[in-house]
Amino acid sequence: MFRPIRIDAVLIQAVIAGALSFAHLHDLAEAAGQTGWKAWAYPVSVDLLLVAVWRRLRTERSKLAWFWFLVALFASLGANIATAGLLDLDHVPAWLRILVAGWPALAFLGGTLLAHTPTTPGSASDREPEPVPVVDRPAAPDSDSEPRPAPVPDPAPALPQASTPAVPPALVDHARKLATEHRTRTGTDIDTATLRARLGVPEDLAGAIAAQLA
Repeated sequence: MFRPIRIDAVLIQAVIAGALSFAHLHDLAEAAGQTGWKAWAYPVSVDLLLVAVWRRLRTERSKLAWFWFLVALFASLGANIATAGLLDLDHVPAWLRILVAGWPALAFLGGTLLAHTPTTPGSASDREPEPVPVVDRPAAPDSDSEPRPAPVPDPAPALPQASTPAVPPALVDHARKLATEHRTRTGTDIDTATLRARLGVPEDLAGAIAAQLA
């Protein structure tokens, strides 16, 4: 099935504007002494330079691209104004004849520079952000949201006559907070195995802490 043809007002306007500008460039070139096929080549040259500038501006907003954009715009806009009755096309001034005669070399220079000048790297905001490498982290021994405290160094070995290891008061306070949180969350008192896993201490030290919490 054929798709219905949709009339685009913007496209129609672009075709009309391009045709009028093309005709004005031809008329100006012909009035400046460029007859035959040469007069038709001038609007093609201007339009091709505009295309080259547009392709460069899509990838880089450099001073070179903007300069040749202004040159091509001046050539196109100047022809439209010159043929609007402000200039006597039967008596074209010498300076305008010189500009028209020198345009092919100027357009060739601009197109060559735009096509063969390497583009400069874009700014930091234009470049795509580099992906951040993902570092694998070891899984936590417990699924609770509370972070695991730093491992507490093992206390000094108990003397043979001591029955239980000495427990630092700070460790007891931290264990009491863990026990309170466990009781609030589960409704039961924390056992020695869970306390040992949460604190990361030896089994005998965990038993001594659990005895002080009882």
